[in-house]
Amino acid sequence: MTTLKQNCPTSLDKAWRWAADLFIESESPQIDAQLLLLQAIEQTNRVYLLTWPDKCLSEKQRDIFCDYVQQRLSGKPIAHILGTREFWGLELSVNPSTLIPRPDTETLVEVVLNHVAENSELADKTLKVLDLGTGTGAIALAIKSEFPNWQVSAVEYNADAVKLAEQNSLKLKLPIQIYQGSWFEPLANTNQQFDIIVSNPPYIDKTDPHLSQGDVRFEPLSALVADDKGLADIQHIAEQAIKFLNKGGLIAIEHGFEQAQQVQDILKKLNYQNIKTAKDIADQDRITYAYSSNY
Repeated sequence: MTTLKQNCPTSLDKAWRWAADLFIESESPQIDAQLLLLQAIEQTNRVYLLTWPDKCLSEKQRDIFCDYVQQRLSGKPIAHILGTREFWGLELSVNPSTLIPRPDTETLVEVVLNHVAENSELADKTLKVLDLGTGTGAIALAIKSEFPNWQVSAVEYNADAVKLAEQNSLKLKLPIQIYQGSWFEPLANTNQQFDIIVSNPPYIDKTDPHLSQGDVRFEPLSALVADDKGLADIQHIAEQAIKFLNKGGLIAIEHGFEQAQQVQDILKKLNYQNIKTAKDIADQDRITYAYSSNY
């Protein structure tokens, strides 16, 4: 830490550039460095760094920034250092109790929007939506932000993550109903039926080498790993959703980029209809969705 501070430049422009050069393992070193510096100087807009490049850091700001840089060099995710992550234009509080929301998952929200666009009569209806394994509440809150009149519910197993999702709901003034429990269990005796069920469940195989790399090292394995080569929770959700979906209801599930065919096969065997897969921003298969055949 002492060596870091000795080497850290005092001007804003040189400070973030210095940090960016250190973040050789990061996918976005410049953005990481800028976000950490903005947090240290209690600013929010990166334009500030361009407007005041020669402005000098105070001693306290330098200490804070160097601490952030050290944490990032140790591998700690930017979101955990900052305590927030943006998703669908919403600033969500995050912590190590659950997954950090990722841009790829926004595709799941897009699938819901496209569903409504293709069925225009749904836009004015009060649909009931269920988000399984909500974590920070990202998906449920994004959907609620688009359709304030919808009844959005969410289920989360981890008690700390439930509190986090509730905090995000209150902070963003997007009221959703959050249940604690495993998948559909909290809803077993409620007689609730839903028009849309979405989920970003654990789908990584426990032997996957990526579990020891990058940000996932700091995220709970329970939110990442599933049995049966990552497909066990997807299978369970698809089986149980049949009981909770209204006629023609939509189910949309996030999965690994190599799992699309397997997820489609699961849904086909359960007699879901019109099964399709949507690609994420990296053009990888990411969300498989279908419709209930309950009649």
